Amino acid sequence: MVELSAALQNGDALITLAVLLIAVALFISGAMAPELVGLLSVSLLMIGGVLTPLQALSGFGSPALITLMGLFAVSAALFRSGALDRLRELIASERIRTPRRMVGLLTLVVAPISGVVPNTPIVASLLPVLESWCQKRGIAPSRVLLPLSFATLLGGTLTLLGSSVNLLASDVSQQLGYGSLDLFSFSAIGVPVWLAGASYMLLAPRALLPDRNVPDNQLSTNQSLTGYFTEVTIPGSSSLVGQTLRHSRLQRRFDVDVLELQRGGERILPPLADRCIEAEDRLLLRVTRADLLRLQQDHTIQLASANRPSADHLDLVKAEPALSSEGANGQKTVEVLLPAGSTLAGASLRELRFRQRHNATVLALRRGQQTVQERLGQAVLREGDVLLLQAPLDAIRGLQASNDLLVLDQLENDLPTIRRKPQAVTITALMLLVPTVTAVPLVAAVLMAVVLLVLMGCLRTGEVQRSIRLDVILLLGSLSSFSVALQTSGLANAMASDMERLLLNWPAYWALLVIFLATNLITSVMSNAASVALLVPVATQLAPSLSLTPQALLLTVLFGASQSFLTPMGYQTNLMVFGPGRYRFFDVARYGAGLTLLMTFLVPGLILAQAGGG
Repeated sequence: MVELSAALQNGDALITLAVLLIAVALFISGAMAPELVGLLSVSLLMIGGVLTPLQALSGFGSPALITLMGLFAVSAALFRSGALDRLRELIASERIRTPRRMVGLLTLVVAPISGVVPNTPIVASLLPVLESWCQKRGIAPSRVLLPLSFATLLGGTLTLLGSSVNLLASDVSQQLGYGSLDLFSFSAIGVPVWLAGASYMLLAPRALLPDRNVPDNQLSTNQSLTGYFTEVTIPGSSSLVGQTLRHSRLQRRFDVDVLELQRGGERILPPLADRCIEAEDRLLLRVTRADLLRLQQDHTIQLASANRPSADHLDLVKAEPALSSEGANGQKTVEVLLPAGSTLAGASLRELRFRQRHNATVLALRRGQQTVQERLGQAVLREGDVLLLQAPLDAIRGLQASNDLLVLDQLENDLPTIRRKPQAVTITALMLLVPTVTAVPLVAAVLMAVVLLVLMGCLRTGEVQRSIRLDVILLLGSLSSFSVALQTSGLANAMASDMERLLLNWPAYWALLVIFLATNLITSVMSNAASVALLVPVATQLAPSLSLTPQALLLTVLFGASQSFLTPMGYQTNLMVFGPGRYRFFDVARYGAGLTLLMTFLVPGLILAQAGGG
């Protein structure tokens, strides 16, 4: 640490390191949304005088970020035009009957698509299809959902467009003076990585993936594995008043699990079987989705609204009739997921005024394996929560354009541009082909594709704006300033010198292996974009001592940050499948450890082969 200690005598280096440590702590703790951490870091670097405003904000105007914004719109056009409907049909077909065949389809068909279309919308689109496939065949979703996420991660490194992190790495490379990455700059590495990962997933023992299915004869005793949490209110006119829970038709007919009884200001916990039901009681229930929808039509109870400002003095019988009557007026019940980075996380439904904000009623909440003991309106939302909503079709279409919620149920009739599928596919193909065979820059091809998609009716102008993930743009634009600060303050050079001393006389292969593994472990607890922005400037400084090009070190960091198979929070798609698959924390590591080990030994060798080193 000699060089680092010497560098810290410089005030700019000291400020940069302090901001870096604050950012890392916030990324790991999750105390702030990642994009807010990025904006905070940018502002602190400017306030500390490390960067000028022009240097700090240059990332927001970079070609890579503009390319990503256009790519969001292109992806939206592909989904709205039904370009992936054939894939959905293939998944639901009778030809795919076993988990191993499904894993084969995911790794060999879905993964390559992720090389062009961002993996988050792919997972959001295919998740309900896979769940339906599992239910139809009596297969546990845990057998196929984690492979879905991992397959999209493997495909994300096939081309520059496969992941936002790829574009960030290209931007950082250009800022450091090494030039930007081309569309297929790392495909020679990405293709073997994809094929090796696909082979591992196809040959991996079944025992690595848990079987969290619920046998038909145990549904009544194991609803905790599949249940939603919701509240019901007992109106004064209900036939349940005066009955005990044990003998009530509520449990006889619906077979629900009563977790708590709320009477006035009192909370009564189990055992509750012999408790008499009184008018205005509130019951916290755990119930399957099918029974919940049946409960909604039952006139002996009322589903309690999670969004009512005060339930203590309202007439609950009069407040809720719309839940059952509006179904005939274009209402639809759908599941939505809170993705990583959702601004709704950390607040309750009541605080968010969810019904007024989204014109949607929350019927129930599902949170993986955890039990939600709070009242529905007071439960603080978390990333990965699944909400069961009832709303008009127009409101659900609005939710589909939201960055804070992912609609997991496909609206089969919500494909207004389906007749434009050939145009959308053709324009996307040309977007990929033109920069490859001509001198046209990729960013120009992407922007032209967006314009053509709008002119051809594949996408509306308003949908272009709504498709852009502002949280991702803010995060990537702000994090690129770190790379500049690490360089200008001399901190990157000092850290690289100390690392070079540590790796002195190591063969290039083992040095790359250490860098890959360190990046991968850091990404397991921190944003992969942050890992790339922080580690690329340091790693590329090692190129001369290892007799490699800076791009070789950059690709080592990039692949280490992209192949995140160890934790649910390592990548957003891991988190998206975590709840629906009813996984536990170490399930991800058990299935992903072998894949991580394979990549740790494979990727450095591929990079050296491409670089011509040994």
